[in-house]
Amino acid sequence: MSTATSLFTPFPPFSPLPKTTSKFSTTFRLRLPSPITTLRHRKHSPFAAFSTLPCGGNNSGGGGGNNDNGKGKGGSGGGDENAGDENRKEAMIVLAEAGRSMETLPKDLAAAIQAGKVPGSVIDRFLGLEKSDLMRWLMQFDGFKERLLADDLFFAKVFIECGVGIFTKTAAEYERRRENFFKELEIVFADVVMAIIADFMLVYLPAPTVSLRPSLAASAGVISKFFHSCPDNAFQVALHGTSYSLLQRLGAVMRNGAKLFAVGTTSSLVGTAATNALINAKKAVDKSSVDEIENVPILSTSVAYGVYMAISSNLRYQVLAGVIEQRMLEPLLHQHKFLLSTICFAIRTGNTYLGSLLWVDYARLVGIQKPQEEENPVLVS
Repeated sequence: MSTATSLFTPFPPFSPLPKTTSKFSTTFRLRLPSPITTLRHRKHSPFAAFSTLPCGGNNSGGGGGNNDNGKGKGGSGGGDENAGDENRKEAMIVLAEAGRSMETLPKDLAAAIQAGKVPGSVIDRFLGLEKSDLMRWLMQFDGFKERLLADDLFFAKVFIECGVGIFTKTAAEYERRRENFFKELEIVFADVVMAIIADFMLVYLPAPTVSLRPSLAASAGVISKFFHSCPDNAFQVALHGTSYSLLQRLGAVMRNGAKLFAVGTTSSLVGTAATNALINAKKAVDKSSVDEIENVPILSTSVAYGVYMAISSNLRYQVLAGVIEQRMLEPLLHQHKFLLSTICFAIRTGNTYLGSLLWVDYARLVGIQKPQEEENPVLVS
């Protein structure tokens, strides 16, 4: 019995065991939250890395509301701040390696760095372009600077487009005028100049840009703010930390279309008015040509050409600059500039030829030109 009693007596002292277990459990639980929080934070960070994708398309079609910088509002504010910090650090590292300070940069570029809007690659491109006297002079103009920072071959593409335009337009003028080419040289010059202006605008307006523009004032209208936040090219690659909604990309098409309509209508007005002036002068001198030569309808031709520029030329050049060149060719050939320029030359020449064919079909469709007048059509863009 004593043995049995001695065996059963220890059990009452073990009654506090639940408290001991509770203390151990409480201590264990108090230590767990910190590691769990850390692990969860580290597990989320790889997903944030997807914002560094060059197209910025992972959230570009997201929230419709964007601020003036093109950054999405709402729940993505933390991601924008992180991307801005990364851009700022990259830019400062590039400046430090180059031995440059913020004070030596243009004010708008320095402000963009401070706001975290541009990554280090843009600053590196700016420093490279500055080594050329011509590029340094061109970057004094905001429009050229924004386009050169997005594409260091932008000036070469302007030269290609305008060079092709001069050749094709002059050849077409000679084909139409033949023996009267040198007699009508003033009109030929006017036509070629108008064509070159149109060609330049077709390269300039749809070209991708690095936006350094400050935000509009709070008093600006809703429409002004919307178009201010749109990219210059509907298909352009968004910088790290910036995204464009589908509505903003459609806005880029509409905004450039309106500008190209004005450019096309104006250039056609000048060209057709000069052509009609020459035709009327010929009729006054040579009475036999009164029935042979007809005046070109100024208003209908000019409006039709403006519509053609706003729709056909606008869409083709947006796709050419934003998809074919920036998204397809440049990632593959960015280290082979000569080959890239050669392919761009071939593609832009083909696009000009395609434009001439589409213009002939369109002009016949709307009735501003008759089929027999189109045996030797003028090449347009």
